[in-house]
Amino acid sequence: MKKITFLTSLAFIFIMLLGVNVQAQKFSDLDKSPMDAASYPSDYKVSDKLIKVIYSRPQLKGRSLDNLAPNGKVWRTGANESATITLYKDMKLGSTIVKAGTYSLATIPGEKEWTIILNSDVNTWGSYSYNEANDVARINVPVMKADASIEAFSIAFEKGTNAIDMYLAWDTLRVKVPFLN
Repeated sequence: MKKITFLTSLAFIFIMLLGVNVQAQKFSDLDKSPMDAASYPSDYKVSDKLIKVIYSRPQLKGRSLDNLAPNGKVWRTGANESATITLYKDMKLGSTIVKAGTYSLATIPGEKEWTIILNSDVNTWGSYSYNEANDVARINVPVMKADASIEAFSIAFEKGTNAIDMYLAWDTLRVKVPFLN
């Protein structure tokens, strides 16, 4: 009797194992343009953020900035999914008051100035489905050059005069975008 119970139990366990998918999960490799976030205030101990950007960080890897973010064409401001910017309170970008919320962040690079765009379309890939009709705000800002080159596209915030300044940097290019609060 014990032998039958043991064999029955063993058969039950074997059948259960066959019914369960025992294949290992497939995980993708590390992204070549990893996702990052920048916020103000940037101190992680401060829970009351005013502004935050989530974006992917493409790298030059010997390539030309002009090829990666071509002048005169809408660019997703990073890589992969469109960058998103969250304003936690109403702010002013240029002459437009932007309501608190989450927007896609697009840019149009130029030799002397960049156009910064906040658009209501979120959860988009790249700038392929960019629709100008859904722009919430635009501002043109001057391009600055730096001596030091930055390999990976980067975004940072600083407290400015009556504004929170968002800096975009890649290679020797620098762009300052003031958000008035």
